[in-house]
Amino acid sequence: MESQANRLWSTSWPAPAKLNLMLRITGQRPDGYHLLQTVFQFVELCDWIRFHPASDGDVRLMQPIPGVPEADDLTVRAARLLQAETGCAQGVTIEVEKNLPMGGGLGGGSSDAATTLIALNTLWNLQLPKAKLINLGLRLGADVPVFIFGHAAWGEGVGEQLQAITIPEQWLVILKPDCHVNTKEIFSAKDLTRNSKSIRMSDFIAGDRRNDCLATVSLQYPLVQEALNDLAQYAEARLTGTGACVFAEFESHDQAVEARRQLKHKWTAYLTRGVNRSPLFAED
Repeated sequence: MESQANRLWSTSWPAPAKLNLMLRITGQRPDGYHLLQTVFQFVELCDWIRFHPASDGDVRLMQPIPGVPEADDLTVRAARLLQAETGCAQGVTIEVEKNLPMGGGLGGGSSDAATTLIALNTLWNLQLPKAKLINLGLRLGADVPVFIFGHAAWGEGVGEQLQAITIPEQWLVILKPDCHVNTKEIFSAKDLTRNSKSIRMSDFIAGDRRNDCLATVSLQYPLVQEALNDLAQYAEARLTGTGACVFAEFESHDQAVEARRQLKHKWTAYLTRGVNRSPLFAED
């Protein structure tokens, strides 16, 4: 009979995408980081990661992403950070099934890093509490903590101050324009709104879903504006994070299926569903 340890090592671990359902920039810290208010919700679309034990103590990727040095890959950085923090001598080979687009604002790299921290904390029997893993995740990127938090969240600070929120779990169509939005360039843009008034969670629930990056991204990336225009023929079209992905929520599965059917000939189009509980923790 397969042991519990072997079963866990043979498991594929999900790394879900996220959407920013709202994004306000309320200020800027002296170190340049922007102060945000945002709402995160996960979607069922996932990367999948498998981990293979390595007796030599090294951390490596089974298939490095073209153009990304292995040492810079967020999963490798996450594993090595865990080793450094705990003195763990175990190694790992990381196998990533990449389904989420890069540069799309869906948080794929951050989610992969979070799943690596969660999975190796279990596989290496490190027993770090979730709060510690969230602090480690923040060192890898501002979006990593919410994936470790594991629940749809109201986010403040640079996105790491998280409070659970329950949002309708609706069907979604997500379009990925054929462009890669540079988040640093957007946050450095002179015309970016940086002084939005703070709102309350109740304001978001009542319908305040503005994204302060929308005007800047649409101006710099005409394909994003074109995708928004096409999707808006079927439902309210919105930008997630700094993009490039745009999305719309639908009342029914059939409506979402039909919208994707019409749009998939022109755009990379995903049909999925918003979920408040991350698939990474669905069986907890």
